Amino acid sequence: MAKFRPLHDRVVVRRLNAEEKTAGGIIIPDTAKEKPQEGEVVAAGPGAYNDAGTLVKLEVKAGDRVLFGKWSGTEVKIDGEDLLIMKESDILGIVEGTTAAPSKKKAA
Repeated sequence: MAKFRPLHDRVVVRRLNAEEKTAGGIIIPDTAKEKPQEGEVVAAGPGAYNDAGTLVKLEVKAGDRVLFGKWSGTEVKIDGEDLLIMKESDILGIVEGTTAAPSKKKAA
């Protein structure tokens, strides 16, 4: 990616790929796929100034995996890659880790 630095409290997010199949194994065509609401932060601005003139740094940083609203951000193309630019307030939360699938093993 070209050197791109977002300003103020904006972040650049790369959407994560949507699932190709349903849990039942049905393949979903591209036209029917929902755009994923999960992505990876590629770059983050320095933060925004509050009413007192103090810089408030962002909670997110490059590399964080985040969830965001369905219609959040502005779609842009940088170096041929589709990315989103959004304010930090559009981000709903940071995904801290992956959760393991529940075990189907029965208790004896």
